[in-house]
Amino acid sequence: MTTTSKQPLMDITPRPALPMVRGEGSRLWDSEGTEYLDFVQGWAVNCLGHCPGVIREALARQAALQISPSPAFHNAPQLALAAALVGRSVFDQVFFCNSGAEANEGAIKLARKWGKLRRGGAFEVITTLGAFHGRTLATMAASGKPGWDDIFPPRMEGFRKVPFGDAAAAAAAVTDRTAAIMVEPIQGEAGVVVPPVGYLAELRAVCDRAGILLIADEVQTGVGRTGTLFAYQQAGIAPDIMTLGKGLGGGVPLAALLAREAVCCFEHGDQGGTYNGNPLMTAVGLAVLETIAEPAFLEGVRTRGARLAAGLERLKLRHGAREVRGSGLLLALDLGREVAPEVVRRCRDRGLLVNGPRPHLLRLMPALNVSDADIDRMLAVLDSVLAELATG
Repeated sequence: MTTTSKQPLMDITPRPALPMVRGEGSRLWDSEGTEYLDFVQGWAVNCLGHCPGVIREALARQAALQISPSPAFHNAPQLALAAALVGRSVFDQVFFCNSGAEANEGAIKLARKWGKLRRGGAFEVITTLGAFHGRTLATMAASGKPGWDDIFPPRMEGFRKVPFGDAAAAAAAVTDRTAAIMVEPIQGEAGVVVPPVGYLAELRAVCDRAGILLIADEVQTGVGRTGTLFAYQQAGIAPDIMTLGKGLGGGVPLAALLAREAVCCFEHGDQGGTYNGNPLMTAVGLAVLETIAEPAFLEGVRTRGARLAAGLERLKLRHGAREVRGSGLLLALDLGREVAPEVVRRCRDRGLLVNGPRPHLLRLMPALNVSDADIDRMLAVLDSVLAELATG
């Protein structure tokens, strides 16, 4: 038996040494009992905060009935969640899976199958520079992060990348090999990059003229994050395919691929997965969706988002930052200088968790039901850290 001094987990990302052991609402506690105000929430996953009652109760009820009957059978929560998503969107059918990357992989497969059957074998998908669609081989190739499509050679072909926000560039990239355009309504991982007004509508028109599909990657923007149930609704358009993840499960592994009926061309055996549509996860998804879809809840997201954005604007003016951007409770502060890692560290030392996806930028993704008091506390801590750095 061999021994090693290294920890047994693969080292795939930098993490603080102490594990987090408990969460409640907007609070996390580590193994030494230190309390943190969490404005990352698992990268927008815990849409109702840590360990909300509605999720605990859904898990307990379902666990007492059925955990995994096999994907060879229907189960009641799966059917109910599918009906709820279809009833609240422009889509007709749903495929459940376990992560946003898996949902996006399914969307690419569906577009390629559709292109094979309906567009003379077209298989290419136009994506955007700066996009993030996941970490499978296909979704890394589809993403627009520099160098990502060359990390695990050979490179997967079939993706053409154009500047985000430039519908004319997307139109110019369409050929007879194009099956779809795939886009995030707001680029999250790239730093909460918001496109020009009308961009999604212009992409919809490009797709209509060319006879190709429009795929909305709403893994981060969906399920209330931007102040409406789905971000595409703010653009007044109907995509052909949409992917959901993160907030759909409220913290459990659940994602979905949704499509209009004319696009649903998978044959038996084309798509599947051992845990996909698991009743334990879909019962949670249904509880989350029913909570967030309430008009009063979504209005609260918009109100709290406006409060947070206004506070960030004050900090921008006070500390000479460059820009506040985003929608709802997906917001970013462009610091104007490459100090984000140090800001993240100093905030954590003061009991505040924020995310710095770029050296010059902070991304804020609190629980959708975060309190006004917690918003104000976060702003106060960030204010003090920025002031300290300015005098440093």
